[in-house]
Order: sequence, then structure tokens, then C-alpha cells
Amino acid sequence: MAEEKPTLERSISLFEATLYGVGIILGAGIYALIGKAAGIAGNTLWLSFIFSGMIASFTALSYAELSSIFPRDSAEFLYVKKALGKEWIAFFVAWISIVTGFISIAAVALGFANYLTYFAPIPIIFGAIGLIALMSIINFWGIKESVNFNIVFTLIEVGGLIIIILIGLPFLGNVDYFVGPNAAVTPQDLISPITVATALIFFAFIGFEGLANITEETNDATKTIPRAVILSLVISTIIYVLVAFSVVSIVPWEQLAESAAPLALVAERALGTNAGIALAVIALFATTNTVLILLIAVSRRFYGVSKEGCLPNCFQRVHPKTRTPYYAIAATALLAIIFALFQDIKVVAFLTDFGIFIIFLIVNLSVIFLRFHQPNALRPFRIPLSIGRFPILPFLGVVSCSYMLLSFSFEIAAISLIVFLVAIPFYFVFRNSFRNNGDNSQIRGKTT
Repeated sequence: MAEEKPTLERSISLFEATLYGVGIILGAGIYALIGKAAGIAGNTLWLSFIFSGMIASFTALSYAELSSIFPRDSAEFLYVKKALGKEWIAFFVAWISIVTGFISIAAVALGFANYLTYFAPIPIIFGAIGLIALMSIINFWGIKESVNFNIVFTLIEVGGLIIIILIGLPFLGNVDYFVGPNAAVTPQDLISPITVATALIFFAFIGFEGLANITEETNDATKTIPRAVILSLVISTIIYVLVAFSVVSIVPWEQLAESAAPLALVAERALGTNAGIALAVIALFATTNTVLILLIAVSRRFYGVSKEGCLPNCFQRVHPKTRTPYYAIAATALLAIIFALFQDIKVVAFLTDFGIFIIFLIVNLSVIFLRFHQPNALRPFRIPLSIGRFPILPFLGVVSCSYMLLSFSFEIAAISLIVFLVAIPFYFVFRNSFRNNGDNSQIRGKTT
């Protein structure tokens, strides 16, 4: 009798999946960007978090349905390839995913460097490059973060936000929470700054799609994952909104916008210098952990797309001792450092979010296409609310992502499109050479 092949153990409960989702969402984004977002939206910052959560929920449901159809491989590359039947479009989405990945690394590294100046007057760019280099070395040596390690860092990150909420309670009501940066008096005057702030702060919601990657290890995944997606988004949005109320109640939004370490400033203003130092330390932990996780994830995206034959074969090479994709790790670090040279965390975050909205738009379209082209496909989880075969919520995801793309400045859109559209000629010119001339004999071991 042939030996039965081992499979992944289904052991993750709804509670654990929800905690995992909250841990991914509540990363370093809010620590790094809340001050810049306050400078755009003023006291209406909380509305930007609500709108971001709503937009994220549409796409999160699309990921839930797609992951139930394709439970063994949840990558956007597969979703788009199966839905649209065009590999070059799938590669375009995968390329954007990779690019936004290393731009995200740059943004979070700049956030780390800003908080580092709270302790020492180190140039921002040196702090960012130093962190990327150090975390890349750890990535190369084959770091494996255990579940306990991730839980500890998640609790540290969440703990810092809970502290901000609690210290803000005595200050609630000190300001008018409907006043924008221009002291707007009509709803129409508020729309533009709130929309722009939403486009920026959406960076803090990136990561919820990662829940689709644990489908095969989750008990009753077709029910658990969709519930965990919604619960983690609701919990994270509530925490974000309460933090937004707290920070503008304690520190005027103008001062938040100018601060390199906004949450540390809030804690210091409410409780004194020691509290400010504590929040700055928590922010350093949060940003360091996020950079490491992103470096691991993006280098593996390089590795995975290379195995599909759509990137140079060198990115498949695994070091025989560390068993890590060392070319992919080096490329990720180099590209992240290049974008860190912008030194403007707001610009770098905008570039990331522009790409993310394109990805989410296409993912939502994939759900709609599959409803018509594969209507009989098994869908253990099906997004509610449809008119015939037409799903309403993914359509709202398409509309909201399209609207958000129009909110970016011409400069951000132009830079992003130039970087992203390089993927199309790159794919058609080099794909055959990548597939036919690769030396797969050099691939040994497995990635960590």
C-alpha cells in the first residue's frame, strides 16, 4: 500500500484566525502615518478610518469567496489567471503586489527612523536603510518566527494602541470632531480632505488579505475564514477610530502633522516624558517586526513568481545552507532602499496604496467574472447580495477602489503607473527566456 502523503493540519479556530487577522492589520501603519493623515483630515480623521474599513470589507469578502474556490493557492496571480484567463494580466497584478511590497517596506522603515529620532538625532535615511539591511540579513539567515513570537509582537503593537485609547478618555469632547483642516462648515468642504486621508491611511489596513493564506490549516475554513475576515476588520476599525478620537483630543492635529513620532507625542502630552518614551519604544518594536515580515513575504513573492516562469530564474535559487532565496532577498532589500531614498513617508505610502487599490479592483472584478464564466464552480463561501449572477458587494468594491484611485495626485498616479506598466513589456519580451533558459538544477532545499 502506498504511503499516504501528509497534509496540513487543520487546527486554527475562529478565535485564532481572528487574532491572526487583527495582528496582520494592526501593524506599523498607524504608528507611522497617523500624524500625516491628521494633517490632511484634521479632526475628521476618524471618518477616514471608517471609510477605509468599509472599502477594505468589500475586497475582504472577495478574497473570502476566491479562497473558498481555490483553497490550495490563494495568491492573486492564481485568482486573476483563473478568472480572466490571461497570464499577462495575472503577472501584472503579481508585479504590482511585489512592487507595493517593497515600497511598503520603505514606508515602514521610514516610520521606524522617524521614531528613532525621538532618542537620537540620526538622519532619517540612515535609520531606514540600516533597519532594512539588518532585517534582510536576518531574513537571509533563515529566520522562522514562531506563533508565540508573532503573538508577543502583536500584543505589544495592540497594547500601545490601547494605551493611547485609555489615556485619551479624559480628553474626549475637547474638540469638534467634524472640523477639517480648513475649518470647513459644509459637508461638501469635508469630502476632499477625508478622501485623501482615506487614500493615505488605507496603508494601515493592508494585510487582511493574508487570512486567505491559512485556509488549509483552519477548521471549517469555508465558514471560519469569512467570519474571521469580518471580525478582524471590525475589531481593527473600532480600535483605529478610537485611537483617532483620542489623538486629536489630546494634541492639536496641526502638531500631530509636524511630529516625527506622533503617538509618542500624544503619550508624552497626556502622561509625561516617560510615557512618550514607552510609546516610542513600542513603535520601534512594531515597525521593526513589520519590516521583517514584509521582507520575508516580498522575497517569497519574487521566488514564487519566478517559479511560474515570469521572472528571471535566479530568483528561484535557494542557498544550500540557509535554505532561503538569497537573490530574491537581495533584490527586495535593494529596491526597498531605493524607495526609502524618497525620505517622504507620505509619498511612499501613497505609492503603496495606489498599487493596492489597483490590485483590489482587479480582485473584485475576478469575483464578478467568475460568477458569469464559472457559475457552477463550487463556492463553499458565497458573498451575499446578488442580482441574478451579479454580485453587488464586489461591484461596490470596484466602484470604491476606482473612486479612491481618482483621489491621488497626478504625480503619485504618474510615478505609480510608470513603475507598474513596466511589467507588461517586461513579461512579453522576457517570459520565454525565463522559462527556457533557467537552470533549475541550482534550486535546492526549500524556503523558510
